[in-house]
Amino acid sequence: MGIAGGNLSSDQIQSFNSQGYLVLESFASPEDIEAMRTRMDQLLHDFDCSSTASIFSTKNQQQLTDNYFYESVDKISFFFEEKAFGDDGTLKQPKELSINKVGHALHELDPVFRKFSYSEKVSSLFSSLGYKRPIPVQSMYIFKQPGIGGEVVPHQDNSFLYTEPQTCTGLWLALEDATVVNGCLWAIPGSQKNGLVRRFIRGEDGVTFDRPSPAYDSKDFVPIEVKAGSLIVIHGDLIHQSFENQSSKSRHAYSLHVVDTDGCKWAPDNWIRRKVAPEPIYVS
Repeated sequence: MGIAGGNLSSDQIQSFNSQGYLVLESFASPEDIEAMRTRMDQLLHDFDCSSTASIFSTKNQQQLTDNYFYESVDKISFFFEEKAFGDDGTLKQPKELSINKVGHALHELDPVFRKFSYSEKVSSLFSSLGYKRPIPVQSMYIFKQPGIGGEVVPHQDNSFLYTEPQTCTGLWLALEDATVVNGCLWAIPGSQKNGLVRRFIRGEDGVTFDRPSPAYDSKDFVPIEVKAGSLIVIHGDLIHQSFENQSSKSRHAYSLHVVDTDGCKWAPDNWIRRKVAPEPIYVS
C-alpha cells in the first residue's frame, strides 16, 4: 500500500512509470466491496430486460452504433454478453448471468459507486500522479460471467478517451479475486512508452477505429492476478486485455476512467459527448 490510502510512494510512482501499471493491494475495504456488490445486485434485480436488447460485443465495436450505447454516458445502462441470447432473441440464462457490464455513469448517479469514485483514497491517488482537475469520464461494473464472460481484445484506454495532451488513467478494482482461469487482466509491461497506436472515433456513421490493430505477440503479455479489494492503476497507453472466463465463478470488477481537465482538451470526436461535464474529484 501507499503511505496512507491512495498516497503513492516515490517507488510506486517510479514502478508505475516504468511498467505502465501499479497494483495497490487492499485498496478497497471488505465493506466497500460488499456495498458495491450488494448495490449492483439490487440495480440488476430492478432492471427490466425486455426494455432493451443491446448486446455488448467488445470484439466487434462497429455494432455499437446504437443510441443506447451513446446515451449511456450519463446513465446507468445494461449491456449483455454476446452469447447471452438464443436465435429467437430471448435470454438463454437469467439476466443476472447474462449481463456483460453496467455503465457508464455509475460514478455520478449511484450513491454507493459515487462514494468510492470520489473518495479520499482516489483523490490522493490522482494527486500523487500530478492531476490538477481530474474528472471521472466513465465507469463500468464488469461481470465477466462464468462460461460466457467474453474476452476483451488488446487495447489502450487513451484510444477511447482521448485528450490533448493525453491524460487518461484507468482504475480497475477487483470485487472478486481475479485469476488466469477466470479472466484477469493481462498487460505488456512498459508498452505505454511506445505511445498511442490508434483512436476510436465517433463520426457521422457511428464509431470506428482510425486504423487496424497492430498484431501483438502473446508471449509479451503478463497476467495481473489480484485478490478482491486490489486496485490496478492503468496508464492510458498501456496495452492490456483479458480472456474469456473459463471458470465456474464470475469475476466482478469496477472500473473508472479519469482524465485531467486543466491544461488539456477533451477531443470532440470521442464517443463520449456530454452536455454537462461531470464534477471534478478535486481542483488543485
